[in-house]
Amino acid sequence: MNNSIFPWNKALWEDLREKQERTPHAILLHGPQGIGKLALAEQFAQSLLCEEQDRARVPCGKCDGCRWYLAGTHPDFRRVEPESMARRPETEEPDDAAKPSTRTAKPSTEIKVEQIRALDDFLNLRSHRDGRRVTLVHPAEAMNPNAANALLKDLEEPPGRALFLLVSHRPALLLATIRSRCVAVPVPLPEPQAAQAWLESQGVQDARTWLAFASGAPLRALSYSQESGGSLMRLREALGSGSLEALAAVNDRTQLEELAESLQKFALDKAIATYCGVTRFGPAKPSRQGLAWLRYARQMGRNRALASHPLNPRLFAAEMLREMPKE
Repeated sequence: MNNSIFPWNKALWEDLREKQERTPHAILLHGPQGIGKLALAEQFAQSLLCEEQDRARVPCGKCDGCRWYLAGTHPDFRRVEPESMARRPETEEPDDAAKPSTRTAKPSTEIKVEQIRALDDFLNLRSHRDGRRVTLVHPAEAMNPNAANALLKDLEEPPGRALFLLVSHRPALLLATIRSRCVAVPVPLPEPQAAQAWLESQGVQDARTWLAFASGAPLRALSYSQESGGSLMRLREALGSGSLEALAAVNDRTQLEELAESLQKFALDKAIATYCGVTRFGPAKPSRQGLAWLRYARQMGRNRALASHPLNPRLFAAEMLREMPKE
């Protein structure tokens, strides 16, 4: 588990640490994706489970509680995530990973009700280490309706010494009753200068451009530049030159989602440049069809959600490009 606090979240960490002895039964960390909310929640969880006397400052990393937590085997900690994000415990034997899987279904992107109900025994039994029992739910908006209602019951009647840490990129998608039973802790975007300096320290070339494309979220900018930087850069260059043939060369769903995202941000920049004379995600020239570009951007937002569905990537890409407004 990565539990490093990013520089721009240090002050927020200090606030959480100072309130550690008065921690409520549920905390909702929320903010844009890619700013380190999960790392903040992970370190806070570890600090609560750390068994050293100085645990109110930072987790020691050496006690039994910290070692078990870092290995993903702490008996008083549960992590609830979609199957598609599940992590194999570090203690799992390598031979186990080599065994052929019998699963044929694609891992779910939802948090299911069975995962929440599986917490019942954990929450209602006494702590193994005579401390808190901590449940981390990430991302909380991934809960399907049944799972959300099951969690709501636990939040309405929280077991003693139990803490729920909810991490959400889009808190508006959560049930209002869930939000009302949590202490909301907003995690803001970092200052651009701090985010850019951190990206440059990670070896990112053209950090300012990637940060703009990631809407100011440094971890997303890092991911864009490393994991799919080549393809995204080609998409951006093709959009700038108007080369639709290069844009249509889509072979899988990942490339399809990247195309939809690039088209959405390009369309928004066209509209913003038309009405405001500036851009947000990258260079774009004003157009005489600002309203058409706004409508197109909205449609691309819907298409980004559809990109993970079993569609024909090439046909869907061709349809998106055909709908693009003309200059």
